[in-house]
Amino acid sequence: MGCALSSSSKGSRRAPPGYEEPAVLAAQTSFTVNEVEALYELYKKLSFSIVKDGLIHKEEFLLALFRTSKGANLFADRVFDLFDLKRNGVIDFGEFVRSLSIFHPKAPKADKTAFAFKLYDLRGTGYIEKEELREMVVALLDESDLCLSDCAVEAIVDNTFNQADSNCDGRIDPEEWGQFVNKYPTSLRNMSLPYLQDITSAFPSFVMHSEVEDYSGVDK
Repeated sequence: MGCALSSSSKGSRRAPPGYEEPAVLAAQTSFTVNEVEALYELYKKLSFSIVKDGLIHKEEFLLALFRTSKGANLFADRVFDLFDLKRNGVIDFGEFVRSLSIFHPKAPKADKTAFAFKLYDLRGTGYIEKEELREMVVALLDESDLCLSDCAVEAIVDNTFNQADSNCDGRIDPEEWGQFVNKYPTSLRNMSLPYLQDITSAFPSFVMHSEVEDYSGVDK
């Protein structure tokens, strides 16, 4: 059972770095074996699209997600960094599946909440600072081709902190973030991608077009 590159593969075809059997990944993620096998076909296309070494490099990742392999974007860089679990500058098949699993509709809410927290915790301090949230909101606006004034961005940041920073220490810790998410579940709306249950050949889009809308309306 499994993909063409299992232990029973024909001839001398070799599995790419980081390859794991679909049954193993299915047991450890929210995907079924068939879904993992479909993801492997997609992974092969991505990992040979530019560098052709069986690993997903940042430029391949950007090309798949954002239709460009050039230009810096904080949001794109942050998503790549979180997918790169081994912190070696590339994404192997196991990392690809495990990271995508968080966006599966059946993935635990706790996993989605933790991933979203890490997305905003840019410095890895264990807290979301105002400046970090501001930087990410600006990056999301840029990625979504939306333009808001500095005052509007500041209002989004202030409103989010008014709602989430319950101990008023100027930063959001994981517990406060969890409480905020429970109170405003739409903040995780883009952490679930329904078409991961029906994977074909299209790479999922992680561009959170409604993120700003969600935050700007939390006090309504």
